[in-house]
Amino acid sequence: MKNTILIGFVVSLMFLASCAKKQEAEPSGERKVESAARSAEHGEQAVLKIDPSMLRDLRITTAKVEERTGGDSTTILGELRVNENAYAEVGPPIPSRIVRFEVAAGGNVRAGQALAILQSPEIGKAKADMITAQSHVDLARQVVERKRRLGAERIVSQREIQEAEASVASGEAELRSARAALQSLGLSSTDAGTLDSPQYMLRSPVAGVVIERGGMQGQMADPSQPLFRIADLRVLWLTVHAFERDAVRIRPGVKAKIVFAALPGQTFTGNVTLVGEQIDLDSRTVPVRIEVRNDRRTLRPGMSATAFLTAGNGTGKVLAVPAASLQRTGERWVVFHPRTEDEFEIRTVGRGRDLDGEVEILSGLKSGETVVVDGAFLLKAQVERLQGGEHED
Repeated sequence: MKNTILIGFVVSLMFLASCAKKQEAEPSGERKVESAARSAEHGEQAVLKIDPSMLRDLRITTAKVEERTGGDSTTILGELRVNENAYAEVGPPIPSRIVRFEVAAGGNVRAGQALAILQSPEIGKAKADMITAQSHVDLARQVVERKRRLGAERIVSQREIQEAEASVASGEAELRSARAALQSLGLSSTDAGTLDSPQYMLRSPVAGVVIERGGMQGQMADPSQPLFRIADLRVLWLTVHAFERDAVRIRPGVKAKIVFAALPGQTFTGNVTLVGEQIDLDSRTVPVRIEVRNDRRTLRPGMSATAFLTAGNGTGKVLAVPAASLQRTGERWVVFHPRTEDEFEIRTVGRGRDLDGEVEILSGLKSGETVVVDGAFLLKAQVERLQGGEHED
């Protein structure tokens, strides 16, 4: 009887031991992930498996590992401005009263298009002087024609004809002087309108958009204050201020990636067209101009921006990934390489330089491979959570 009991007890112990070994040999899904996380911590390749229900909340996006031109990257802040080659501030040439506006703020105008009708007593006097000079010339021409006919009949002398011709020349000089006086006020014969009115027309010298209009109808307009600011907004200038150590290595023609605080998630490109020749003694910076296309009129002068520029020769090729794809775990930098829809290989990589919003990869990846960008931080957090749970055991 005792032998039977002893044999049964031994069998029970063997069964429990077998179950324990089976559980150890076949760990749960979470243990598999913890093992993977532990492998990643020691620099080995590991796979992180995410539950499909959790995967939907991660909103993962991916990007290809790119081969790009090297060169040191510099990040510079700046402000968007108008293209000064296609910009004008238009005001009256003399103190004038605003009779009527012809365009509104935000309106598109052509070069030479009327902007406003103004009037000024000084314009009226200049027009009156021109009318008087013109009448003198007309009268003198009539006199000289009559005397020439009489001279042909020997009724008047040659001297009288010459005096009449001199009178015509004097009148024409007076007329030219009156026209010059009108033009000195900044008006052409077209702008001056009718000669019997003190009104004149203000016109746009450039084609573009009226970005600002000042004054009110009936107010006096002063020459020192422009009534209109007009700019062609299809190309804008981004002026950034580079520290002198970077400015000496930036060359015209270099492409820049640009992001605007007002337009998160959107990236624009531009070309460096000018590197300043003088250093600001207060800030120790040099102005750098970048031309930015604005065909869709998304951008506005005055917007703040951040430009990513490559300084130096930029020779040679390097591998690069978006900065957001690179995550630090412990003492290592890793990326997550999708193997299937819910499995991600934790790949240890060598981190290089910052390159225009990207990071140089020295080892661990090949050109064309895929890495997680959006969602990489949350995958890293999952790895760290699992690692922390394992250490607690």
